[in-house]
Amino acid sequence: MIKSLKKFVTDSMAIDLGTANTIIAVKGRDIVLDEPSVVAVNENTREIVAYGVEADDMRGREARDVVVVAPLSGGVVADFERTKKMLNHFVKKAKSGGSQVSLQAVLSMLGDVTHVEQRALLHAAEESHIGKVYMMEEGLAAAFGAGVTANDKRASAVIDIGAGTTNIAVIAKGTVVQSHSERIGGAEINAALITHFRRHRGIQIGEETTERLKREFVSTFLPDDISKTTLVRGRDLQTGKPAAVEVTTGELYPVVEAITRRVAQIISDTLTELRPEVSADIYDRGVILTGGGALLNGMDQYIRNFVNLSVIISDEPRYATVRGLLKMFDEPELLEKVSRNELGILQNAEIPFEA
Repeated sequence: MIKSLKKFVTDSMAIDLGTANTIIAVKGRDIVLDEPSVVAVNENTREIVAYGVEADDMRGREARDVVVVAPLSGGVVADFERTKKMLNHFVKKAKSGGSQVSLQAVLSMLGDVTHVEQRALLHAAEESHIGKVYMMEEGLAAAFGAGVTANDKRASAVIDIGAGTTNIAVIAKGTVVQSHSERIGGAEINAALITHFRRHRGIQIGEETTERLKREFVSTFLPDDISKTTLVRGRDLQTGKPAAVEVTTGELYPVVEAITRRVAQIISDTLTELRPEVSADIYDRGVILTGGGALLNGMDQYIRNFVNLSVIISDEPRYATVRGLLKMFDEPELLEKVSRNELGILQNAEIPFEA
């Protein structure tokens, strides 16, 4: 009876703990939290003073004793203590009805994550007062969230492009046939743009400006109008004074294309390793794009031309992974089958970030 009552006062959560954003969905409520995976830290006391959106709003305009940091890098935990505190804050925020304990949660992870990295994620989730934690490959979750079914005999290819990683997963009959992850994503485009402006235009630009350029101005596919211009503001590197430069889409396209080409090459290389029948299925079906990178202007066109296959962007691609995780609560047998909780191994994997 107590277990039955718990279902009414606790949540079953799906958690996509990403390099750029943490997204949490709750069974029966869908997406309840979508915030940047950053914290603001007081450099004097080392205490966290803000999380998520509140911390991100400080970025680039921090008080002199505050710094905004991202405790995850490349889809894995880089700073264990801050990841633990950040996840705990987000889980509390996502809970309903004042409940202090979540019944269960399923958490996404990279397919090639090490045992140490996986243990760090699992421990961070356990510290957030979650009763039972399942872990599931991000590529498989993204596939289920994009509409691939567990009983589909034919293979589907899903490419999840995030801020820190690109994950390619080929799925058939609810299992991963082939997968490959690389620590490259939208953050690489940001870094390339910042470097370009510093080296070639003599101006330093911030993260907020860079993100706006990536979302609203640049294109990963050769733009129709390469003379389109925008004004970019920042700090002059020689004088240190506020400054602005005018740039064209034609100037920035090669910068963005260099990163996009690397992503497309990873996809192409992975697809060449498939067995004949799987290749035949992918030829008929094409590939599905998920993740925030799928929304970059021209990304689908570029990949379509590079791999010579049809490319479909899933509905709300940023939420494909978390919705795929959420579906697992309706299929508990499938969840047990696909979860990767090698507890005997993980318990012996030491977390270096705690020291």
